[in-house]
Amino acid sequence: MSGATAFDPAAVRAQFPLLMRGLDGGPLHYLDNGATSQLPQAVLDAMIRFETTSRANVLRSVHRLAEAATDAYEGARLDIARYLNVPGDEIIFTSGTTSAINLVARSFGEGMQPGDEVVVSLLEHHGNFVPWQMLRDRRGITLKILPVTDEGRIDLSALTRTVTKRTKLIALAHVSNVTGAVTDVAPVVAAARTVGARVLLDGAQRTPHGPLDLPGLGIDFYAFSGHKMFGPTGIGCLWAKKELLASMPPLMGGGEMIRTVTVERTEWADVPHKFEAGTPPIAQAVGLGAAVRWLMQLDWTSASAHEMRLTQRVLDGLGRLKGARVIGPSGLQGRAPVISFELAGAHPHDVCQILDGFGVALRGGHHCAQPLMDHFGVAGTTRASLALYNNDADVDALLTGLDAAAAKLR
Repeated sequence: MSGATAFDPAAVRAQFPLLMRGLDGGPLHYLDNGATSQLPQAVLDAMIRFETTSRANVLRSVHRLAEAATDAYEGARLDIARYLNVPGDEIIFTSGTTSAINLVARSFGEGMQPGDEVVVSLLEHHGNFVPWQMLRDRRGITLKILPVTDEGRIDLSALTRTVTKRTKLIALAHVSNVTGAVTDVAPVVAAARTVGARVLLDGAQRTPHGPLDLPGLGIDFYAFSGHKMFGPTGIGCLWAKKELLASMPPLMGGGEMIRTVTVERTEWADVPHKFEAGTPPIAQAVGLGAAVRWLMQLDWTSASAHEMRLTQRVLDGLGRLKGARVIGPSGLQGRAPVISFELAGAHPHDVCQILDGFGVALRGGHHCAQPLMDHFGVAGTTRASLALYNNDADVDALLTGLDAAAAKLR
């Protein structure tokens, strides 16, 4: 992007204290970024600075500390909005992707009637699956499931037979947390608009990989988590169009989300505060704001090329490893640096334990996507998920460890 700093992988990695510290005196090859990414010093500094110079509650008191805290909190909202190319008052702070999707399921879902339809896919994270099952049980809606292809992508050819005039919402992963497949959003939006439905994207696995133009996608809701995009835990966001948010009832009642309260009735505050009852996660919001400012400084053309080069190395190594099977796209087209695989005869947890001995951090299990695991006939997979701070040494350690695991577990 314009004005971005030239991308230097070694210089980027040096900004992450835990990666530089290593693990028990040895190097740390952290390849579990799909679960949680590490924190750059800029984010740590921003949170420490807030807590030591501006700690106070926001939007209430008029003393100097409170005003500084409010400025930091609302400033973070504006930084996040710039990252997504949307107005600041369309950003709702939540505790993460799951809470953002549940907000939509509860609030937008409140207007649904028995027989209305929500469309999801078979590869969704439980956070974008279970809330819609709960809505089905609560409101009597119909939950419809898009199938997946053999390559682990959402089968968008099924849209025409799945989306009907009763469809109110299509809720899909922007990037699969298992297969790494990137959803082609345009045909989803086109199918939704044909019947007047809304579109929600689970952006948890997409937001760590560079700024977005949400208006350009044509969607209605976008949910994501801070801790997967180099920010703190306990913070995330829901974006939605302001007129849509204005029409939705609040999820929770309490302080700050009100304009006036009498014994008889309550009048809600304006968006976004209507959806932010109680004391928010202020320091976490400040940290997330710092994370997106840091991300926006990078040359994402070069950063993405770096991530994809490492992804290809992992895919090539798995292709040479006897008994390895990639669950997901075999190439780089339409995929993110999230790679899941099974090793014949080996449980994913055993693979991860052996790799831990090589200083490699992986994820093993069903990745909160059990319907997808059932589809592929596996109990779980091993997952390597890369970030812009990973390097060739990380991939070398992964492939060396996998050779050892394959030999030991066969």
